[in-house]
Amino acid sequence: MKRSRTSTRKLPKKLHVFIKAQLSAFLGGVVDYFIMVFFTEIFHLHYTISIAIGGVIGAIVNFSLNKKWTFYSKDIPYKNSMSEQLMKFALVVLNSILLKSSGTYLITTFLELDYRISRIATDLFVSIVLNYTMQKYWVFRKWNYHKTKYGSI
Repeated sequence: MKRSRTSTRKLPKKLHVFIKAQLSAFLGGVVDYFIMVFFTEIFHLHYTISIAIGGVIGAIVNFSLNKKWTFYSKDIPYKNSMSEQLMKFALVVLNSILLKSSGTYLITTFLELDYRISRIATDLFVSIVLNYTMQKYWVFRKWNYHKTKYGSI
């Protein structure tokens, strides 16, 4: 099957956005992770509570980077308003925190791994499978300006 020139030109841009999203998630995740370790080791909070605290702060970093850098385009505006984006992002983050906390707990408990290692494994899965997909196609969704034989949609 022969690829059209349009799809060939879009692939590098899609890959570029994916890489930027992973970098943004990584930076938010680093903040999140170090806050988790800090509250667990210094304040002796249970690691699941520390995950929630770090998750909120890391989410603020991630949202800011994604809105202004990762998914931003001066040519195509976002479909959702800022308040809609924040509400949707909060739902994604809440699910992410719940999955990270429960995944870390289950891996730590049943596989008897250190919570820091369990957390990294859980983070990789949740970040790539859930967070990227939901942020790109739901939170930071763009207006679709594709031309059809019936006009623009």
